[in-house]
Amino acid sequence: MSVSVSELWLAILLAGLLCWVASALIHMLIKYHNADYKGLANEDAVSSALANKSPALYSLPYCSDMKAMGEQPMQKKFNDGPVAMITIMPNGMPHMGKLLTQQVLFFIIGSFLIGYLASISLIGTTDFIMVFRQVFIASFLTYGWAQIPFSIWLGHPWSNCIRYLIDALIYAAVTACTFAFLWPN
Repeated sequence: MSVSVSELWLAILLAGLLCWVASALIHMLIKYHNADYKGLANEDAVSSALANKSPALYSLPYCSDMKAMGEQPMQKKFNDGPVAMITIMPNGMPHMGKLLTQQVLFFIIGSFLIGYLASISLIGTTDFIMVFRQVFIASFLTYGWAQIPFSIWLGHPWSNCIRYLIDALIYAAVTACTFAFLWPN
């Protein structure tokens, strides 16, 4: 007996909301992500240098194409440093309502995609542990695996990546339990 994704609406919604709650607890109560960022000793001077830049992702040194990286002046800039990726965001306090809404939508849409995958690959009589295993792996891939290239290519510290992978394991466990408990039989 196949399972329709519409039969999983409660698991999708509940898993998304529970992952959002887990995320809130991780960031507001446990706070191990406080170690993700470091301050600069000369923050005021750096702020002045970056003032009036449009919101964007900037690269320092900037290289418009890979061919230029082979040229001596560009190699000197890279060797002398600093080498950085800088994200400039709009001025002002973050709009927390908008950000929290986007985060909960991220989890609900992720849960929908996970639910769709489960609905086309598992049947209604699938036991708890099989639902848990498949949904756990799909959830971990959804919430964590894509973090790794940020450390490979963008220089994010591997310790940050590990913390995000721990988050993904937590979200995967929450999602897998929710789907396994609410799986239609």
